[in-house]
Amino acid sequence: MATEIPKTYDPRQVEDRLYRFWLERNYFHAVPNPDKKPYTIVIPPPNVTDRLHMGHAYNNMLQDILIRFKKMQGYEAMWMPGTDHAGIATQNAVEKHLARTEGLTRHDLGREKFVERVWQWKEEHGKIITDQLKKIGCACDWERESFTMDERLSKAVLEVFVRLYNKGLIYRGEYIINWCPRCQTALSDEEVEYEDQDGHLWYLTYPVEDGDGHIIVATTRPETMLGDVAVAVNPEDPRYKNLIGKNLILPIMNRRIPVIADEYVDSEFGTGAVKITPAHDPNDFEIGRRHGLEPINVMNEDGTMSERAGTFAGQDRFEARKGVVAEFERLGLLKKVENYQNSIGHCYRCQTVIEPYLSKQWFVKTAPLAEPAAEVVRDGRVQIRPERWKKVYMHWMENIRDWCISRQLWWGHRIPVYYCTACDFETASTTAVTECPNCGSPARQDPDVLDTWFSSQLWPFSTLGWPEETEELNYFYPTNTLITGHEIIFFWVARMVMAGLEFCGKVPFYDVYLHGIIRDAQGRKMSKSLGNGIDPLQMIEKYSADAMRFSLLSLSSEGQDINLSEKDFEIGRNFANKLWNSFRFLGINLDEALIKNATLETLTARREAGQLDLADRWILSRYSAAVKKATTALESFRFHEYVDTLYSFFWREYCDWYLELIKTNLYGEDEQARENSLLTAAFVLRGILRLLHPLIPFITEEIWQRVGTDLSESIMISDWPEAEAVFTDEQAERDLGLIRDFIVAVRTIRSEMNVPPSKQASMLVSGADERTSALLQNAADYFAQLARVESLQAGAELARPELSATGVVHKMDVFLPLSGLIDIEKEKSRLQKERDRLQKQVTGLERKLANANFTSRAPQEVVEREKAKLQDWNMTLEKIVASLEQLT
Repeated sequence: MATEIPKTYDPRQVEDRLYRFWLERNYFHAVPNPDKKPYTIVIPPPNVTDRLHMGHAYNNMLQDILIRFKKMQGYEAMWMPGTDHAGIATQNAVEKHLARTEGLTRHDLGREKFVERVWQWKEEHGKIITDQLKKIGCACDWERESFTMDERLSKAVLEVFVRLYNKGLIYRGEYIINWCPRCQTALSDEEVEYEDQDGHLWYLTYPVEDGDGHIIVATTRPETMLGDVAVAVNPEDPRYKNLIGKNLILPIMNRRIPVIADEYVDSEFGTGAVKITPAHDPNDFEIGRRHGLEPINVMNEDGTMSERAGTFAGQDRFEARKGVVAEFERLGLLKKVENYQNSIGHCYRCQTVIEPYLSKQWFVKTAPLAEPAAEVVRDGRVQIRPERWKKVYMHWMENIRDWCISRQLWWGHRIPVYYCTACDFETASTTAVTECPNCGSPARQDPDVLDTWFSSQLWPFSTLGWPEETEELNYFYPTNTLITGHEIIFFWVARMVMAGLEFCGKVPFYDVYLHGIIRDAQGRKMSKSLGNGIDPLQMIEKYSADAMRFSLLSLSSEGQDINLSEKDFEIGRNFANKLWNSFRFLGINLDEALIKNATLETLTARREAGQLDLADRWILSRYSAAVKKATTALESFRFHEYVDTLYSFFWREYCDWYLELIKTNLYGEDEQARENSLLTAAFVLRGILRLLHPLIPFITEEIWQRVGTDLSESIMISDWPEAEAVFTDEQAERDLGLIRDFIVAVRTIRSEMNVPPSKQASMLVSGADERTSALLQNAADYFAQLARVESLQAGAELARPELSATGVVHKMDVFLPLSGLIDIEKEKSRLQKERDRLQKQVTGLERKLANANFTSRAPQEVVEREKAKLQDWNMTLEKIVASLEQLT
């Protein structure tokens, strides 16, 4: 080649340079183009203050693969990037920063100044993750980068709120919500993470007011009994029929509370009597409403007990729990305590135990929106992969609850509802309302902000200019594919479907691919507390972006979680090195004229003229099959099949076999054969580069700049390969497959018999028909190159030579005479010693595994490891015994 090819590939000299090259040529940008079909992906917007973690890397790599793939297929492929304002997460980050650096709270600054500080924080930190995405190689359309609180996206949020409000689908009501005392805000059901924890079940005695008996109730949260307003029993429960309508005395508070009958109560569960605390339990709230019971809120927003908690006022809720239990014990009213495992809800952001809390909040009526969103999945307009997640989606849609959308934060989209300070006027407006239109008094805006997911649900169309009828919206919407983690199927996926149908009349995307979670090597979720995270940027620095991408995809299977260790990144690094070395091997023999001539037309003509030998025809046929399989895999979101196909074809067929087979042509005297093989090798290499480009974009571009610029100035804008039917050659595949099997058989014999690599062997094949005999004889050069065979005989009935090793290939016998290749007696002695040594080890290990003390006490993985070792030793022993038999 004209330029010298470096001996080793150094990604640090390549990746940043090539990313700038793509940016400078504007390859990532897409525009409405009537001559092309659009292909659109919107990025799941990471939180604006996030740092790149391995989950981001995996998710965005999958999107990048599809964007590059579709761009090469000729689509106007657009990948919309951007970030989410992430209300709770960002506000928490800024509050912590203020406390740490200035000793201030948000209340010290006031709302306006605090929000200014958050915007300042966003400007300083908000670009970090997008810059990190560039290190991965993401082909995002950076000119379209969006932020959920951009002016145009905020306009869409206000428009949606007002439309839903005017339609009666947004309402304000007092309900039990999930409350985080640390963040001091409401959370939706999907923002609560549940964890099984060991706790207790306390059995509390409530005396009957008239002194005639008592009722025992069981609770996991004794502190809430301070807000009890009743005890409920099933109307058919004979144990309590005589007490229905009577009053109990609530201990500690000395308050009269009624015994009520409600069919909700399960007589078989616990004592059959349920304490009713409408302000602190969602089921109790509904029972309280049915019976007209006034809720008593005994807790403050910060998780301390309120004035209505009596002597416990001001105490932390968990301290109050201990105090209440102690007081019941002192009064002799604590019947018993049982250990109890309970599912405890935690805030998804700060992990604080959430509190069911009575509060006035804003809600969306979701049922009218959910049915159309369920229907489009039911009828296939939206496809969810893997298929199992469709059932999860449908179950949620069919059992959907109203969505609490208000948050008691300062950072976010402020709820656009305005109230008159003097009369009962209330309105929702996309523009500020400062004066009441009824009485002229000043108007005030609702202080709460919207749930972050309220704006995120609009992402597929708000980023394209909605509510305006923009050219981009008409061209790129609906988008094509959404790739995201399965953990936000409710948070985000379902709500985008509802919003897209409601406001655009179309689904927001056609395909949803839900991938698994990246876990550590032991299968644990990566977390700061465990210290088991793997920093993708460090892996890029150490192994390269390509290596990281290839390794992650190699470990993936459809929608399953990935167990990952740092050592796994060697998979990708080794593959990249193999690709570079194969290119370098060919590059030494290629010149510019040959490369330009390595075309479909040239090879088709030479194939039809009978000029290509068996290896050339075989690799072209295998290449065509690989193109078809890889393309189908990507079209079907079977990413693991895509990478497995290309790994197998490139490494095992192209490198291990084809490049070895053609060495006889490359170093032989037949110039025509040499040129044909080089043309074939170059043609297939250029195809391999294009097939691999979506997965490992940097190294494929670097090689393309040396072998492909006659086709396109960048591999990014080259054409995706076609599976050419003209190359399909089943006979060539069968013939070379047979030759490979014979070569493997000879190599196995040589290895087992310890034949030195320098020694040339003779080979006889018995049981071969006339065609097979001719095929093997014509392949003598292949056997010489790959099996060190200097003479080859094949026929229907050949006698086995004395002292020859044997093998069987497709019912044909393979004989390899050993005389002159090895010292027979010396080899027999070596094998006998190895047999005896191994037999002792096998006997010892069998004795160990038969010992119940070992198998019952040792860790299971140790026992399994020993069993696997025994199996390996027995297989080796069998081979040694077989080899000895062949030497006698």
